[in-house]
Amino acid sequence: MPPSIRTQLGPIETWFQQQGWTPLPFQRQCWRAYLEGRSGLIQVPTGSGKTYAAVMGPIAALLAEGSQGPSPGLRLLYLTPLRALSRDLAQAIQAPITAMGWPLRVAIRNGDTPSAERTRQLRTPPHILITTPESLSLLLANPRAAELFGALEAVVLDEWHELLGSKRGSQCELCLSWLRRLRPGLRTWAVSATLGNLEEAARCAVGAPPGVEAAAGPTTTAETTTVETTMTETTSPVLIRARLKRPTAIRSLLPDQIDGFPWAGHLGLRMYEELVAALDPAISTLLFTNTRNQAERWHQCLRYACPEMEDAMALHHSAIDRESRETIEAGVKSGLLRWVVCTSSLDLGVDFQPVERVVQIGSAKNLARLLQRAGRSAHAPGGTSQVLFLPTNALELLEVSAMRRGLAEGVMETRRPPQAPIDVLLQHLTTLACGPGFHPDQELATVRSAWSYQQLDQASWDWCLRFLEHGGDCLGAYPRFRKLERDGEGDATRLRVRQAPIARLHRLNIGTITSDRAVTVRFVRGAVLGHVEEAFIGRLRPGDVFFFAGRQLEFVRLREMVAHVKATRRRSSAVPAWAGGQMAISDLLSRHLRDEVDRCARALDGSGAGTGRLDTAELQALEPLLRRQADLSHLPRSDQFLVEVCRSREGSHLFAYPFEGRFVHEGIGFLWAWRLARHHPSTITVSVNDYGFELLAPQNYPFDELFACHGDDLLETGHLEADLEQAINLSELTRRRFRSIAQISGLVLNGYPGQAKQGAQLQISAALLFDVFQRHEPANQLLAQARAEVMADQLELPRIATALERLLSCRLLLVRTARPGPFAFPLLAERLNNRMSNESLLERLTRLREEAERVEHC
Repeated sequence: MPPSIRTQLGPIETWFQQQGWTPLPFQRQCWRAYLEGRSGLIQVPTGSGKTYAAVMGPIAALLAEGSQGPSPGLRLLYLTPLRALSRDLAQAIQAPITAMGWPLRVAIRNGDTPSAERTRQLRTPPHILITTPESLSLLLANPRAAELFGALEAVVLDEWHELLGSKRGSQCELCLSWLRRLRPGLRTWAVSATLGNLEEAARCAVGAPPGVEAAAGPTTTAETTTVETTMTETTSPVLIRARLKRPTAIRSLLPDQIDGFPWAGHLGLRMYEELVAALDPAISTLLFTNTRNQAERWHQCLRYACPEMEDAMALHHSAIDRESRETIEAGVKSGLLRWVVCTSSLDLGVDFQPVERVVQIGSAKNLARLLQRAGRSAHAPGGTSQVLFLPTNALELLEVSAMRRGLAEGVMETRRPPQAPIDVLLQHLTTLACGPGFHPDQELATVRSAWSYQQLDQASWDWCLRFLEHGGDCLGAYPRFRKLERDGEGDATRLRVRQAPIARLHRLNIGTITSDRAVTVRFVRGAVLGHVEEAFIGRLRPGDVFFFAGRQLEFVRLREMVAHVKATRRRSSAVPAWAGGQMAISDLLSRHLRDEVDRCARALDGSGAGTGRLDTAELQALEPLLRRQADLSHLPRSDQFLVEVCRSREGSHLFAYPFEGRFVHEGIGFLWAWRLARHHPSTITVSVNDYGFELLAPQNYPFDELFACHGDDLLETGHLEADLEQAINLSELTRRRFRSIAQISGLVLNGYPGQAKQGAQLQISAALLFDVFQRHEPANQLLAQARAEVMADQLELPRIATALERLLSCRLLLVRTARPGPFAFPLLAERLNNRMSNESLLERLTRLREEAERVEHC
């Protein structure tokens, strides 16, 4: 490297030597690229030193400014998606600064930062600030924003894969576009461990310079990557990938016996004895679940099964109070806590060096998620991640076998950024108007420099300004919707928020994370435990007992959105449920899953050679179930589409197995129910899981005849969107989606602290606006966005279309069975779990199994 760069990196190399470390090639590569004025993306395995790769280049540049230290002002902005990561990041960055006596100041700013500290940061900014996307937006809403960021030189986007596919990523892009206009030489480095679409992710991080086409690829360096770009060497982002392999060892806990009827869902708790036997009190372990409800249940189960671990076991998820979570994290790091049942709240880059093993309860549904969680164990360069997999239904063993093969191929899921969400843009423009203000024409060019907003058209921009200035076509009579006012004329025109109450409320409601209204759970005379959703608390009566935050609690009263509780020894199985609890397998995993079923089919019919073998422990354990499926029905090859029809006392059943994931199956299931009902009207019930879906109709409904006559019509994609709109209550889904859009855009506000609106009030406000827009402004951009999000995100219309086209090219296997087979049994369990009955789900499933076995023996 050039002597000047080598000189600048001298202090960094010295500190590494003092630690007994040698910088990895990708770290040096990143430092050099930064000092050459470049921006880019770093993707290396978890625990490989990404943080120092990202920050040591900027620190070297700051130290090179002179022996007295860099000039005052904020120079490096480090954005992280989770507050919990801030403390670890600050400690990691502060360690070399303290050890070497470098004249640099590091600070954290987020919702937990005391008011006095935030004021001090504005008065004397630190050189390095660690913050979140929401706190960055709040800083831009300050009239002194231009002064605060006037010396900024670099931005690091940590865990970029977590932000990219969400509106928080869009929020980051818009904030960075404003910072780049203020500081044209600003360098941006994104950090990720698990992304499949690296080029697009890099582009979203560094923005779109004027004249750059969307198809241009990033520049990559010869040591670790290949070159693919049509842009100039100085504007294209650098893509850095290291040739580091972090082994992941996966071992599944297999039940003693798997027969032809797999259990389903939370019945996986039946294997708690196998899990307890596999756990070692001396080994620090994180036990990941996919939902908070599941985490509460498993923590309760382990607590009763292992009372000796009471003081060494904890529960961690995002609904638990922040101070409690911080205490748990500190306990893991110190080694006092050995087992922690957790959710995605500990997915990301919190550094838990003592953790030696990860348990995944239930399928992770996503290769990237499994790899991210696996990286929490042996979180250091050269470590081997240890994952113990506990299935919650037998067919999940197919998924983990497919995951193992997918991880071996090294391919990850892609995260696509939302395309120009208007609600985020409206919030961003109001934020700027609360701060320094903005010139309309200048800001349009700035917004278009954000990668996801490149194609924003003039008509949409004009609509946004009219909406914020005049309340659009419907709300002009209400002053609170006329937020922006013009200051000056001509080229000096700036749009600002002049009304202090509007600015104050906007700052309190900045953010893109929306959910049902949370109710704080607090002891009658004591500390806050966390929060649950209003709908759950609304079903409780005084004296009811429920399990939350690892405690048995008796509900006392609800007062001003605070649920007062007291500890009790009475046991209860009631556990809060939070919205958004279901996950579906990813598109990438669904392809691997179909390949796995194909492998099993070829192995059992004897036609497989080489790849047609039951060559994993999971597939070998599943052999009895697979053979029973093949005997009763069929095991489909990858070029076959299996549909089963049968009749029972419940009615006529149709079971279809596209293996495309829960949400795709939900869309296809409702679509088929509507299309079939056009030919033969009837009431049809739909139930789905990740492997297929069931249609249940009254007795003697002619599924097989209709499918034989109209099978191709069921898979037709020519009128897919219109048919889906008829098949489901699209208006109601759009209305629900509109609520979150209305919150983000600032149409519906939560109010001041202590005066927050209840969820029902928010829903009524959003519903009224939805009706007004539908009636008087049908071309409203927010209505169009709500409909588009339902189709693309909730119903996954593109995946449904692709799935139907694939199925149309497959050979149909229409099998008439005497009774539901192994693949159908989890679908029955799914439907029964949602039905009210005086029998427990376990009792109903046991009865169904016994009936099926009696029929088989007869």
